[in-house]
Amino acid sequence: MKKAFKFILLAGLLGGFVYTLFYLYKKNQSPDAVYDIEYAQIKDIKQKTVAAGSVKPRNEILMKPVVTGIIDEIFVEAGDYVKERQPIARIKLVPDMVNLNNAQNRVRQAKVQLRNAEIDYKRNKSLYEDKVIAAAEFQPFEVAYDNAKIELEAAEDNLSLIKDGVSRDIGDATNTIIRSTIEGMVLDIPVEKGDQVIEVGTFNEGTTIAEVADMGEMIFEGYLDEAEVGRVKVGMPLELSIGALQGEIFNATLEYIAPKGEDREGAIQFLIRAAVKKDDDAFIRAGYSANASIVLASREQVPSVNENVVEYESGKSYVYVQQDSQRFERTEVELGLSDGIYTEVVSGIITEDALRGKKRVEGEKSQASRRGRR
Repeated sequence: MKKAFKFILLAGLLGGFVYTLFYLYKKNQSPDAVYDIEYAQIKDIKQKTVAAGSVKPRNEILMKPVVTGIIDEIFVEAGDYVKERQPIARIKLVPDMVNLNNAQNRVRQAKVQLRNAEIDYKRNKSLYEDKVIAAAEFQPFEVAYDNAKIELEAAEDNLSLIKDGVSRDIGDATNTIIRSTIEGMVLDIPVEKGDQVIEVGTFNEGTTIAEVADMGEMIFEGYLDEAEVGRVKVGMPLELSIGALQGEIFNATLEYIAPKGEDREGAIQFLIRAAVKKDDDAFIRAGYSANASIVLASREQVPSVNENVVEYESGKSYVYVQQDSQRFERTEVELGLSDGIYTEVVSGIITEDALRGKKRVEGEKSQASRRGRR
């Protein structure tokens, strides 16, 4: 009896031990993978490339002085709209002392010559009126007197130009008033009253007084990588998205592709330029950063699948077609155009085929059950 009891007890302990090992073994086994179900969809596929750049006015002019001096007064500020020939600033001249001294000496000499010529003219005029001398003898004195007056006026005008930049004969015209050469908006006034400015010369660019631009005609300037530039052509449409204007898309037309690339951060890139089409009530500030999407190729209403259901191996493409429940069969497919998210399926499956998607997280519902079959 005791032996039978010991045998039963030993068998129970052994059975419990085996059951514990089996339980732990099953617990440590990972469950079979469960995948979401995807279906092919009829979509428009557009393959795009993106160029980063900025929007700027087509006609942007830098106003520079033609005389050297000090800013005496500024008549406008950034954001103001100006017309052609409208004054922007006035410059107070700082004349060169050598030129000023020469001009003053010229005026003194002209006055002396005029005084002498006037004396000779009056003396000989009296003799001519008394018929002591003939008209031919009097004429040279009259001409000399007139020339002396002209020389004094020229000397005084030259002195006025050097000192004040204004000539009496020209009227209101002066080199000291900087005027806008176009009609547009003042983008920037990089100088202040009291700043010294330098005139435009052969060996210097001169000081910029103001930047004026026609804001009615804007262009996009950006850069394309050398791998993409060969696929674009002048005249292609662009879609501009401007960071500061969220949700708005502007159309543009590519009008220039640089013939020479630039090394930018280790990559060869080519400058492109596009004319922006905008509504009259849309205001785009100069310098807004923007991205231009260029459609390189497109397919309309073609069967497409999400890129995450496609596997690539040895230059071939495969998807997994559902056979039953969570059993899938690997199937080779021929793919066409891709936009990076969806890819066109040329052959290999039909739209009714259920495809293996991404692996489902435990407890998560199938995407197919959440959104339904499309």
